Amino acid sequence: MVKLSDIRIVSEQQFSTFKDDNSLPRELLSSLPGNNSTHALVISGIRRCGKSTIMRQHIGKHIEDAFYLNFDTTKLFQFELSDFELLDTLIQESGKRNLYFDEIQVVNGWELYVRQKLDEHFNVCITGSNASLLSKELGTKLTGRHISKELFPFSYIEYLRFKSLSPGETSFLAYLNDGGFPEYVKTGNGDILSALFDDILYRDIAVRYGVRDVASLKSLLLYLASNYGNLISANKLAGIISIKSPKTVLEYMSYFEEAYLINRIPKFSWSLKVQNANPQKVYFIDTALSKEITVTFSNNTGRLLENVVYWELRRYYKQLYYFNENNSECDFIVCDKNMPIILIQVCMTLNAENQKREVKGVQEAMKFFRMDKGYIVTLDQKDKIRVEDGWIEVIPVYELDEYIRR
Repeated sequence: MVKLSDIRIVSEQQFSTFKDDNSLPRELLSSLPGNNSTHALVISGIRRCGKSTIMRQHIGKHIEDAFYLNFDTTKLFQFELSDFELLDTLIQESGKRNLYFDEIQVVNGWELYVRQKLDEHFNVCITGSNASLLSKELGTKLTGRHISKELFPFSYIEYLRFKSLSPGETSFLAYLNDGGFPEYVKTGNGDILSALFDDILYRDIAVRYGVRDVASLKSLLLYLASNYGNLISANKLAGIISIKSPKTVLEYMSYFEEAYLINRIPKFSWSLKVQNANPQKVYFIDTALSKEITVTFSNNTGRLLENVVYWELRRYYKQLYYFNENNSECDFIVCDKNMPIILIQVCMTLNAENQKREVKGVQEAMKFFRMDKGYIVTLDQKDKIRVEDGWIEVIPVYELDEYIRR
């Protein structure tokens, strides 16, 4: 339970800051629909990746007709479903029809209120940092009445624009080091990333899901943060972290994924049973965050490169797999509508020692899927390789976007 005066003060203070935003336009902005009183716009993503910023950018020149409130603030921690009546009072006083709510999922029953405002023909845009909570409520109360978009930390292209850099090996290595969280990229202050990690681990996961063994939860997350790109299984992780049950490991990993800390991809197979029976590969949301929170951070730039390539692909596609057949591996099989469309192998440098292995991985995938083109992404090489079934293009990672963009 909160007071009307609390909501008023918070809203006024937040809006004054919100109003003055003049930050870099995000790439996702062009794909956001305009104001629509029949469908809520839902933007989800990890904490501090810029959801509030893109809200402001979405408002554009119509700032004076926008009502903004971020629920993830100390004064509103006790906000309950019944307190939405007080919020209605403020909205009615303001006379504004465009409603922007940040981190609304912290309030139980929020979806009922959003549905009510849509029924009253308000334009509604909301953000949230938990994919599972948002999707669950959206699927039950807002079926067919929402448009969902995901925002991630800066892409390499956004990083270049933010830092006023040109594409190339030097700027990409800087991106590997700096990651994509806007505040950290701007300041280089590691405390920002440490605080972000604690907020997600303790508030978004441990408290929300009632996890008692926080030490094991943290140990598992730190392990995953320093072992991205590797194959994992719940049974092996349970032994490494000394968690009693593989089921608990799977629960913890689902929490991490819902908070956008990790993504897992399965081995490609036309059979779901085969997919589920094989280990998965895990990728961590940001290389700078990994470096900040792990003492075992590796300088293996090959894995760093693979991790970044994964997230560049993930911005455009959700159906991603790894390939492993006939003792040959290919890092990424990109699918659209369940059909493979892009085959990608990743290595820092293609040389005499690894060329046979890397080419064979792509070539086997090309044969398997009956495709005549594959890619090998490197740090700074560009070439073409003729193989029996077609061509393999070797491309520098800083040009990847033009090959994968929808």
